[in-house]
Amino acid sequence: MRILIVSDAWYPQVNGVVRTLSTVAGNLRTMGNTVELVTPDRYRTVPLPTYKEIRLAVWPWNDMGRRIAAFQPCAIHIATEGPLGMAARKVCLTRGYPFTTSYHTKFPEYLHARTRFPTDWSYAFLKWFHGAAQRTMVATGSLRSELVAKGFKNLEIWSRGVDVELFHPRPRQETPDPRPHYLYVGRVAVEKNIEAFLGLPLNGTKLVVGDGPQLDQLRRRFPEVRFLGEMHGAELAAAYANADVFVFPSLTDTFGLVLLEALASGVPVAAYPVTGPNDVINGHPVGCLDKDLSRAIRGALDIDPAQCRKFAEARSWQASTEQFLNALQRFQPASAGSSPAQDQ
Repeated sequence: MRILIVSDAWYPQVNGVVRTLSTVAGNLRTMGNTVELVTPDRYRTVPLPTYKEIRLAVWPWNDMGRRIAAFQPCAIHIATEGPLGMAARKVCLTRGYPFTTSYHTKFPEYLHARTRFPTDWSYAFLKWFHGAAQRTMVATGSLRSELVAKGFKNLEIWSRGVDVELFHPRPRQETPDPRPHYLYVGRVAVEKNIEAFLGLPLNGTKLVVGDGPQLDQLRRRFPEVRFLGEMHGAELAAAYANADVFVFPSLTDTFGLVLLEALASGVPVAAYPVTGPNDVINGHPVGCLDKDLSRAIRGALDIDPAQCRKFAEARSWQASTEQFLNALQRFQPASAGSSPAQDQ
């Protein structure tokens, strides 16, 4: 199957969207499919205001049509709602190509947290954007329910996975930092609600892995916290495995791949009972969810690491890839068409 995936989120960004798309694309190729990724690194880009790590493609409209026509995909998946996603959507509707989309991020809440932009306006845009797709893929059942309540249609579950070969339990390393070690991994940005974790009075050491626009501010505010910077691969896996509890303070993530990475490393999760943690933990004895994050952390310290590892082993990227491929096969024709379609 010839699959075209369009995404405004791509390397050097480090986030769940990029990890999901790159991993699934690799698995699709291993399974014998031909995959073309249209991402910002193929274009001249400019930084997103206030968030220089995110680069946006400049005027991709004409080039997008040429790329799609040249590749002749059997299926087109638009992963994001940025300039590349908008360009691909317009080409598909103009030329009558069916396509699927995915809803990865609670963009309205993130934008509101950063700029106070009304969430109702953002959701109106997102309903318009995804409403033209044959199917919009979402990571969890609770997110699907939330979007249905907001008027979204044609939603399909596409779950996430974890690399259990890379992320696995390891012997704890001795460090001068007192235990317990409480670890956060992810973007250091206001929408991640990291201050709710860093401001807690906890015995032990708080560690933050990641980069982002709030990093310098938080370093100044919380000098006792160990900010370790961005990590990848084996270095990141070792950081997970050396923690006692993984703390996930976000209130707006749609899934949280880092939850599965921590659990695969044998590290229990402490989080709020919201979309993402609710779906991943789902009553299993591998994490503690509580409206009081301190209480969640204390509860997580008593969880058996072996249970966390066993839980993660059943959630592979292979299963996630097969779910994605099945969705494409059910909702796409054998090849992209060429009949005109009116934009919506």
